[in-house]
Amino acid sequence: MSKLGKKPINIPKDTEVKLDSGKISVKGPKGSKELTINDKIFSATISENNLIFKLIKKNDESRRMWGTTRSLVNSAIIGVSSGHEKILILTGVGLRATLKGEILNLQLGFSHDVNYPIPKQVKIIVEKSTTIKISGIDKDTVGKVASEIKMLKPIEPYKGKGIKLKGQYVLRKEGKKK
Repeated sequence: MSKLGKKPINIPKDTEVKLDSGKISVKGPKGSKELTINDKIFSATISENNLIFKLIKKNDESRRMWGTTRSLVNSAIIGVSSGHEKILILTGVGLRATLKGEILNLQLGFSHDVNYPIPKQVKIIVEKSTTIKISGIDKDTVGKVASEIKMLKPIEPYKGKGIKLKGQYVLRKEGKKK
């Protein structure tokens, strides 16, 4: 049995959830999102500001999908009510970020600037020249954009220069000894 699948999903006051046959529509102050679930395996019910998933067919595969489906719906509800956010930090001399319309311009120590086109589902804010805030409704898209920007200049283990997530631990290596 899935321990996570049994837990009810708390629905915030400002969020509206509608259940149709195989579709869940979530609407909140940040936007709206629609998810599809397999209604032959799961049944969803709303009671007292809680969304509960129950299994119809009980076999190994449906039990595996139970917690995953609950987690996806929960992240959608959190996304439309408060949103998802990742913060990137640029560490190193000469590493800077600026916004130019719908393009994130990054100076990463190369001989040229790197331009990253911003997807429409994501909002990017450059607070300082070394701090990038990525926010949006969809958790997957926010994480994907953050990882794509991180891969432009990965953290180097000797001096710790590069782009990293806020709070990410960097395993440092010792340099050469004489």
